[in-house]
Amino acid sequence: MNTEPKPLLITDCDEVLLHMVRHFGDWLDEEHGIDFLMEGGDFSRAMRRRSDGSFVTGAEMPEMLGGFFPDQMHRQTLVPHVRDALEALSHIAEIVVLTNLQDHCREHRIAQLATHGIVHRVECNQGGKGDPVARLVAEHGDPVTVFVDDLAVHHQSVADHAPHVHRLHMVAEPALARHVPPAPAAHARIDDWHEAKDWIAARFDNARPAEPHSNA
Repeated sequence: MNTEPKPLLITDCDEVLLHMVRHFGDWLDEEHGIDFLMEGGDFSRAMRRRSDGSFVTGAEMPEMLGGFFPDQMHRQTLVPHVRDALEALSHIAEIVVLTNLQDHCREHRIAQLATHGIVHRVECNQGGKGDPVARLVAEHGDPVTVFVDDLAVHHQSVADHAPHVHRLHMVAEPALARHVPPAPAAHARIDDWHEAKDWIAARFDNARPAEPHSNA
């Protein structure tokens, strides 16, 4: 009897499974008179009030995001090909969605993903993802694990706390992706789920942990 744990896929949600920034920008425009510019890839200089030209500051960001999550989550749309990719990967791996939302949004995120045919465990997190990734890996029996996220800071956090995890950088929003360089701490950068599915499956098939300082 095979007692080896199944491989583990830990994936972010916004700009990996669901589009967020384009819909966040629409909401900022409609409700707050704010232009959202993705060209710089920097939220601190991305939101400008039309009334006076001032930028939304980092201190104001939690309030803005709190207005979007959870009440405006219905605006979000599915990233192309992700549902089929996760369905295929679910036959060979366990899947956990690790999303940086406040805990009160967890049930909303579960329901939101379910409406798109994505039904997997969802965990909310605040801050770096290295610690929660390490805990999830240990909980699942330390299997070969792939982590997918759009933010470089989280890849560095996972590299620091769980260096044996394969790290795939994905920015699924084309208007944003072209302005975001590959995350230095990721093993690969792929923005399309057709290609990403094959890359992830190959890591699982190889059944080896990541080399901490190599490009897989």
